[in-house]
Amino acid sequence: MQKTELTEYGDNSISSLRGAARVREKPEVIFGSRDLEGCIHAFFEILSNSVDEARAGFGTNINVTAFNDRSIMVEDFGRGVPLGYNEKEGRYNWDLIFCEMYAGGKYKHAKDGSSYEYSLGTNGLGACATQYASEFMKVISYNGKTKSEIDFERGEPVSELRVTELKKSEIRTGTVIHWKPDNTIFTSIKIKKERFSDILKRQAVVNSGIKFTFKWQEEDGNFTVEEYLYNDGITDYVKELAKNKSLTAPVYWEETVSGVINNGNDGDGEEDDDGIPVGESSNYKLKMSVAFCVTAVENHIEYYHNSSYLEHGGSPDKAVQTAFVYALDKYCRDNGKYAKNESKLTVRDVLDSLILVTNCFSNIISYENQTKKAISNKFIRDEMTAFFKKNLEIYFTENPIEAEKFVNQVLINKRSREKAESERINIKKKLTGTIDISNRVEKFVGCRSKDPDKRELYIVEGDSAMSSCKQARNGEFQAIIPVRGKTLNCLKSSYDKIFSSEIITDLIRVIGCGVEVDKKIKGDIPKFNPGMLKWNKIIICTDADEDGFQIRTLILTMIYRLLPSLITMGKIFIAESPLFEITTKPDGKIYFAYDEREKIKILKDIGEKKYTLQRSKGLGENEADMMKLTTMDPATRRLIKITEADAEETAEIFDTLLGDNLTARKIYIANNGSKYIADADI
Repeated sequence: MQKTELTEYGDNSISSLRGAARVREKPEVIFGSRDLEGCIHAFFEILSNSVDEARAGFGTNINVTAFNDRSIMVEDFGRGVPLGYNEKEGRYNWDLIFCEMYAGGKYKHAKDGSSYEYSLGTNGLGACATQYASEFMKVISYNGKTKSEIDFERGEPVSELRVTELKKSEIRTGTVIHWKPDNTIFTSIKIKKERFSDILKRQAVVNSGIKFTFKWQEEDGNFTVEEYLYNDGITDYVKELAKNKSLTAPVYWEETVSGVINNGNDGDGEEDDDGIPVGESSNYKLKMSVAFCVTAVENHIEYYHNSSYLEHGGSPDKAVQTAFVYALDKYCRDNGKYAKNESKLTVRDVLDSLILVTNCFSNIISYENQTKKAISNKFIRDEMTAFFKKNLEIYFTENPIEAEKFVNQVLINKRSREKAESERINIKKKLTGTIDISNRVEKFVGCRSKDPDKRELYIVEGDSAMSSCKQARNGEFQAIIPVRGKTLNCLKSSYDKIFSSEIITDLIRVIGCGVEVDKKIKGDIPKFNPGMLKWNKIIICTDADEDGFQIRTLILTMIYRLLPSLITMGKIFIAESPLFEITTKPDGKIYFAYDEREKIKILKDIGEKKYTLQRSKGLGENEADMMKLTTMDPATRRLIKITEADAEETAEIFDTLLGDNLTARKIYIANNGSKYIADADI
């Protein structure tokens, strides 16, 4: 893509974001993204503060209410967030906490010490950032004597701090925060009930004895209530996950260790930097706990740190992999469990037999980013590795029967995997050697590469777009299949009707890995097998107009219903098509804008130059050079990876507008019909 040229770039070209603009202009920096996942993370930031307060011993109940206007309320019964005047800082605490980044009571280097030994919200960003990204926020704090209140709208205070004395019948402590995520900041604020439930259940698991009560307001105004409480924490959770199918009884270990880190040397580069200033030292305190059992039919592993679910693990995941593989391999070697010349067991063989949950707390944490889905501390990794190795050695010695069950199951996994891999390779060779897809699917254009890790499949809109894409593609690794007209609405159609559609069956054959359908399928479409997937990326490429958007939605809905795992695997993408072409005169440079905001920026950047502005043509009308530049060249194209949340939202909207949910459609039209009246054909 051609670079946008600035008319001038000098000392006065640099600007900074201040106040609420720091979040409202760039929410993805704080929340990880500006989509639904970012909105969910903002909720978790507020919840985290209440969890930290309860963990510190103040309150044993946390209430969360999700209203049908998409606003959220979190209530705890801790000490009440301080909102009054802070003489040390010379400002009100409400201003520091909700209007100042990096202000809070949890800093480990604070001269006066932190109010929390272990905390999830350590950076002083969450409450302020969420306030900045809210349509409104109301904060109420009870300290046992007074009730303090303040209101905000879109990042700014809109009321004075109001303080009233509590009557005897009203005396309580705690904090209530009620806010609505701003839908001009996040692309979606429609958090599903299941996402709230999942987050609160996880918090109950790792915070034993704290009860989480969740109230969900239905569209009719009524509330449903759920409660989550695990008195024995992760041990109860492992038993629940095992469903009475474990080979060994659940094991629970815990240990607390300390250590001193000097000069910021905890780590081996950027990944492990704990933020300790050079020349200083810091005292680590790490509390570790793990619960696990061995199973032949289930597999489930979760990592938590300071109450945060680490979706991507990081340090604890590396520790589990290193220690368990080491201990089990050593047992196999010491006890003659390997056959002659047999290869060593792998991480996968071990993890496939485990239901394991770790729950750790430390006073120093290095998250890989603000979304807190992985930690990178070397101290934590090393101490957890030693903790697991030591306890596994003791466990194997003291429980020989359990040890044999564990090792035997891991070896079964290993040998089954090796046999399956061998058979899969043979089948794959046979299939790729005898089946020519191009002879079976009309107008499919293949590529030369046989490597599924490099190949890309473009699903394009019609024959004319296929012609342009064919000329613009890299024939080494890019294949194309056209979709002739609009595909079937897979959300409301029966499977018999779906698999009678030639367009759909052609797409399924080309994708190559079967379908995820729990019934017998007519024809030659097999059951889903991810190992047979022929493509690294499946890219939906349609025009940037209403018809193109509808075709894109229909294809995405088909994939969501028949092949949802491809979305989870990160294989589905949308190719962004430019909306505008801007040509400057007299140099003839062409700039592409993909939305209205980008168009305005380009026009501002080209300054006084003369230009022509036109809507981009359909894909079939574009020259091959432009198609390559904007849509097909990996170096310059723009792809949007489809996530599970994207697909669920697409399917839900599609069901509302075109499905059988008449009530939801009436509500949607009543709430949104006025937005489209100008486009109505009347």
